[in-house]
Amino acid sequence: MTRVFSGIKPTGHLTLGNYLGAVRRWAEVDQHRTDALFCVVDMHALTVDHDPARVRRLSRQAATLLLASGLDPERCTVFVQSQVDEHARLSYVLECVATDGEARRMIQYKEKAVRERDRGGSVRLSLLTYPVLMAADILAYGTDEVPVGDDQTQHVELARDLAVRFNQRYGQAFVVPRATHPEVGARVMNLQEPTSKMGKTDDVGPGIVYLLDEPDVVRKKIMRAVTDSGRDVVHDRVARPGLANLLEILAACEGGDPGELSGAYTSYGALKKDTAEAVVELLRPVQRRHKELCADPAYVDGVLRSGAEKARGMARPRVDAAYRAIGLSAG
Repeated sequence: MTRVFSGIKPTGHLTLGNYLGAVRRWAEVDQHRTDALFCVVDMHALTVDHDPARVRRLSRQAATLLLASGLDPERCTVFVQSQVDEHARLSYVLECVATDGEARRMIQYKEKAVRERDRGGSVRLSLLTYPVLMAADILAYGTDEVPVGDDQTQHVELARDLAVRFNQRYGQAFVVPRATHPEVGARVMNLQEPTSKMGKTDDVGPGIVYLLDEPDVVRKKIMRAVTDSGRDVVHDRVARPGLANLLEILAACEGGDPGELSGAYTSYGALKKDTAEAVVELLRPVQRRHKELCADPAYVDGVLRSGAEKARGMARPRVDAAYRAIGLSAG
């Protein structure tokens, strides 16, 4: 069976973009057709200045929301990255295979490093090397497919390159993975800045719909979404990014085609109203299940503990083999 690995970083509250771009596909498709692992990659949250208690809190919330979104521990493996030592063990080995130039070419590193410097902060070494940790996350499990948004494709390519290079230099140890992308909703944009992704790093913002936003808050944010000049409703990502974003969100919620949906509207107001209601209904069962899970912390603890044990058992033989192949002693 094809093996899938994907992770979500607890640097902020999960958003509609996370759900439509990744989590819903994990629940509806990937866990049913593959041997799937889904991980809260909390170690990746340490690459910038952070509050330790907040990272733990957001990690727990993210794991609970993954379960609330429909991930079934009887069908897939759900766990927290830091509870499986093999991620860190393999990351250092892969750092010894990767080059400085490869890390510095990562687009996200360039963008985040500039933002950190603009804020007057120092850039942590882990911000440069975290794509190698991401490669370790993937390669430790013999992953075949990595479902990601467009902005993460470059990181999967690095994982592929490192797997091939290691295999050629030290012997066959890793499966070479490939990135996969959902057809619609892979890149939900900020409602107020439709040329920027709806990211979860920002704590607050009228352009970001969070999975735990109350229905009235969701409606207000979408009704105030930035649109574009012109009166006709058309799907054009380049010329009309705000409008295209609303059409793509509606299409992702209802399973339609953005271009075809545009023909059903003659006003921005009607489109916004329908999009808002579609999002509210989409999130309703997730929020209901999240509330139930929060009332049963022992269940969530058990799922994460069992998931980590299972993941550890899957990763350790491969990581031990990589240690031996590169010249280290493996326990």
